[in-house]
Amino acid sequence: MKMERLIGILVTLLSQEKVTAPQLAEKFEVSRRTISRDIEHLCQAGIPVMTVQGKNGGISIIDGYKIDKTLLTSADMQAILTGLQGLESVCRNKKYQQIMEKLSVGNPNILTSNQHILIDLSSWYKASLAPKIELIQTAITSRRKIQFYYYSPHGEGMRIIEPHKLIFKWSSWYVWGYCVRKKDFRLFKLNRLAELKMTGQEYEIRELPALDMSSEKLFAGSFTVEVRFEASAKWRVIEEFGADSFREQKDGTLLFSFAFTDEENLFEWLLSYGNRAELLKPEEMRKRLKERIKEMEQRYE
Repeated sequence: MKMERLIGILVTLLSQEKVTAPQLAEKFEVSRRTISRDIEHLCQAGIPVMTVQGKNGGISIIDGYKIDKTLLTSADMQAILTGLQGLESVCRNKKYQQIMEKLSVGNPNILTSNQHILIDLSSWYKASLAPKIELIQTAITSRRKIQFYYYSPHGEGMRIIEPHKLIFKWSSWYVWGYCVRKKDFRLFKLNRLAELKMTGQEYEIRELPALDMSSEKLFAGSFTVEVRFEASAKWRVIEEFGADSFREQKDGTLLFSFAFTDEENLFEWLLSYGNRAELLKPEEMRKRLKERIKEMEQRYE
């Protein structure tokens, strides 16, 4: 574990001009004291690590230093290249392709051999997503605030944030940062933001809280529903929730049970199945859905 962390720190230092001990401690989930010891070990191994104290200080590697790629096994290289190919799928520039070509010097076949995993992080919105990702990446590395107009289920409005992380989760891209208006860290979905730009204002690195992106943390207050699906909807239920989310009945219907956190999203999802889905429980929620369907029926009269 220690050797993996040392290699990870070295790769981080090679990829960034300068980082701080708190940033490394957060990234590798260890104490600052442990990071200090790791830096000492790297220096003892002959790696020219330089530390500068003060406000604009940090840890860096002397310019011109090159890593011996024999430190990385073929499997390590394949894992790195797979990740880079995934990032390349959402970016318009050639940066990641150039990195892959540098890593493959002396072994060009590594780009094509054993490629049994392909990660594509793009989406139907790639044309609008790529410039957002690139701008936010630039803002994070240059510590510049960003401004955008945001649309959410709770309303819409202009936001200014200090961006800290780009995150790909639940098949979507998010930016996590400190919201100036809310005075707290928030998660923003890239597909919901518009008029994105850098403000030109710099920001100081804050003490970052632990980023817990578990469903339990982000979507508190869940409720369990029971739904009966027609057999013709089986493929879609499996695609969205897995084959363990329902019990198949003797008549071929599916008895589905799952925890949701938002009633409005639940109703929209159920209605997308048309007459192939019936909400059974909770009873009060079933009544509200029935009223919603009546309102829809009246609109078409």
